Order: sequence, then structure tokens, then C-alpha cells
Amino acid sequence: MIKVVLDANQYVSLLLKHPSNPGRIFELAEEGRVTLFLSPLILEELKRVLSYPKLKSLHRRSPREIRRFLARLERVALTTPGALKVAVVQEDPSDDIYLACALEGQVDYIVSGDKHLLKLGKFQGIPIVKPATFLRIISEPGEP
Repeated sequence: MIKVVLDANQYVSLLLKHPSNPGRIFELAEEGRVTLFLSPLILEELKRVLSYPKLKSLHRRSPREIRRFLARLERVALTTPGALKVAVVQEDPSDDIYLACALEGQVDYIVSGDKHLLKLGKFQGIPIVKPATFLRIISEPGEP
């Protein structure tokens, strides 16, 4: 099974737009066709980001709905310990949590729309791709 880390903006996108590529990736995880990985730090960042006033006005979810979404996410995803620290993304060190989670989970892909992560292209052999690219890759014949 393909293992993947999504960055926070992917989860935000799936709440804001339906259907969306991040939403399709989440559906694949719920169907057991890909395995999502989270870390405690990613979950913390996601909670923080979803509570930003500007985003709250866009997603229009109540605190209860957000808690239910996060609980659903935690049921679907595997959570890494979050103990590993890396210092790679100089322009935005907060992005390092996705790289650390990817290493701890020994994932196959990091899916992101973040320019700093995408600029890396790859981290320790793990491709960093946009959601549409990820969906195209995993739909190709011969892919797991």
C-alpha cells in the first residue's frame, strides 16, 4: 500500500472544495487504498490553521464539526511518534514537520501545495508532489 503525508493545506483544501484532489486522496485513505500518516505536530498545526479567523469564515465549520473532522482524520491516518526533528526548509522551518513525519512513517510520497516543500522536489528519496501529480502517479498501470 502506498504511504503518504499530506501537508495542512491539503486538509484545508478538502474542507473548502468538494470535490478536490486532496478530497480524493482522503477518500482513497478511507477506502484503504492509500495509508495517510500524521504526527502530533501536524495535527496541532492543522487545528491551529483551521481556527484562523480568515479560514473559519471560508470553511464555515463549527468547532464541533472541526473536532469531528479531526477525529475522523485520526481514525483514518496512522500517527507517527513525532520524536524526529529535521532542519531542512530554511525559508519556512515549520514545514520540517512534514519531512520528519515522512521519515518516521517511511512514506512513499509527500503531497503538498507548499512552494518551499515542492521546491525540494525530493527529501531523502521521498518525492514531494502536488495532489494532481500524486493521483496521476498512483493511477498509472503497475503502480501499487
